[in-house]
Amino acid sequence: MRILIATDKFKGSLTGPEVAHALASGLSGHTVDSIPVADGGEGTVDAAIAVGFSEYHASVTGPTGESVNARFAVNGSEAVIEMAAASGLDVLPGGTPAPLRASSRGTGELIVAALDAGCTRITIGVGGSANTDGGAGVLAGLGARLLDVDGRDLPDGGAALAKLASVDVSGLDPRVATCEIVLAADVDNPLLGTRGAAAVFGPQKGATDADVATLDAALAHYVGVLASAVPAAAEHAEAAGAGAAGGVGFAALVLGAHREPGATVVQKLTGLAARIDASDLVITGEGSLDEQSLGGKAPIGVARAAVAASVPVIAVCGRTTLSESVLRDAGFAAVYALADLEPDVRKSMAGAAELLRRIAETINTDSVRLTQGVSS
Repeated sequence: MRILIATDKFKGSLTGPEVAHALASGLSGHTVDSIPVADGGEGTVDAAIAVGFSEYHASVTGPTGESVNARFAVNGSEAVIEMAAASGLDVLPGGTPAPLRASSRGTGELIVAALDAGCTRITIGVGGSANTDGGAGVLAGLGARLLDVDGRDLPDGGAALAKLASVDVSGLDPRVATCEIVLAADVDNPLLGTRGAAAVFGPQKGATDADVATLDAALAHYVGVLASAVPAAAEHAEAAGAGAAGGVGFAALVLGAHREPGATVVQKLTGLAARIDASDLVITGEGSLDEQSLGGKAPIGVARAAVAASVPVIAVCGRTTLSESVLRDAGFAAVYALADLEPDVRKSMAGAAELLRRIAETINTDSVRLTQGVSS
């Protein structure tokens, strides 16, 4: 039997490739193919490297000004970057949130690193961001200057944008104009208002109600000022996806990017459809299979692709909060959760690799039953 393992990370425990390796160790007597998948956020670079991209590294400015070693992937003239590697919650010093001053500057610098590597097509995987700065840091990292009323450069961060007086884009890296930028983002939120970056995602980054109000007002002011230099800015602020990653979506759109669902981007990158067609069974999954997963996370995308190809698909996860009927409607023939073997969350996360191996042994036993009546 040909089994394809196409799994996302188990956040806080194992990367996508580590999940696949653990599962493969428990499968015997089968031909196993594995590729990591992602929803356009963390894990996207892993997926690119798995299909032949080369791993690159760049020293960039972290979300609160510290130096961060961020990796990205390059294949010829194409690059894949993850903003989480440069501007993410996971690279905050000590993991301490800084909702008012966290910046996306490092993501702009990572784009420069990709341009320096000769890339003319850059996919930006967004997700896990620490900032709510409207992508002002991205623009600054690419050479734009954000100035106060005295002509001085503003401090980084969303709150400082309340004092923005002008934006000088004359120093913006000219290579951006001839580069195709893909914003890999599932969210369709605008930049401002009750569905905007600050209101919806700010609390996840440590923002209080007062912080949210401060950030949303500062972002609105920023859009108005930026529109003087880039007239289409106001229109871009209302576009679907502008609120992604604390407003990095907005900056990407200002730079001429087009948005694609993150899971779709990764599926294209890895040639997922062809690999499903060549399989008799597909195993996918992520750490938590829940309501958020249904909004376009990687395992649901894999399940849909498998169902379309009439290939049975099963999920493995740390836990699931979804009912059997919802999981069945999503296309899964079966779901295996680590929590069923080890209900203690800390022990489950620490021992995830061994638990996944045990689950794979169960899948091994169940595989014939799971594929009965379905042909690839």
